[in-house]
Amino acid sequence: MNRVKKPLIILTGPTAVGKTSLSIALAKAVNGEIISADSMQVYRHMDIGSAKIRPEEMRGVPHYLIDVLDPSEEFHVVKFVELAHEAMEKIYAAGQIPIVTGGTGFYIQALLKEVDFTESHGELPIRKELEEKAATVYGAAELYQKLSEVDPASAETIHPNNVKRVIRALEYYYETGQKISEHNEEQKQKESPYCSAYFVLNDERSILYDRIDRRVDQMIHDGRARVKLLETHDRWSVSYTHLRAHET
Repeated sequence: MNRVKKPLIILTGPTAVGKTSLSIALAKAVNGEIISADSMQVYRHMDIGSAKIRPEEMRGVPHYLIDVLDPSEEFHVVKFVELAHEAMEKIYAAGQIPIVTGGTGFYIQALLKEVDFTESHGELPIRKELEEKAATVYGAAELYQKLSEVDPASAETIHPNNVKRVIRALEYYYETGQKISEHNEEQKQKESPYCSAYFVLNDERSILYDRIDRRVDQMIHDGRARVKLLETHDRWSVSYTHLRAHET
């Protein structure tokens, strides 16, 4: 007897393509709720640089995986899948459809295909050794060179500056003896347990660049406004403290 697959909508695409507004319109049209697959908006106190959606922009549509971790906490694909599953269960229980939106494609694929990460625990001393190595002057470059030797396919898809993913790939290789590129390819062949609709938005590059420029300008404006607010608050606090000192 075949299990009935639960519905899942994926909405992804490059920065500034319009994922946020479309996901909200889609959620209202299909009775959905939104799960963010953004690797930065999950953090509290990082509103400006991440272009985090404001509460008023949500238009009453519930959003998950936004402002759930402190910046000191680690966030990776395993944590994302765990939190996303928890959110999906709540959404399904409410009789609604989860809409996963964001630009972190690796996270989305891991959720969609139920990628198995259990063979790598991240608790062995090797991760600490790799992180300490990466912190040295030429350590990151040397780790990338090592990855190129043991897993060329992964090295082709991982940028040398993406040290976290380089460490992740080497860690998996040292723990399991298998190349993570081979593991990922095996997982891609798995059938998704969801009845999914996958949408990838795109637009002319010149239009995207113009939107990104305007978004950066808005971020700078928001940042300056916040700094002025904090400066005003500090001045008020100093004045109030000074006044109270004279009263006592």
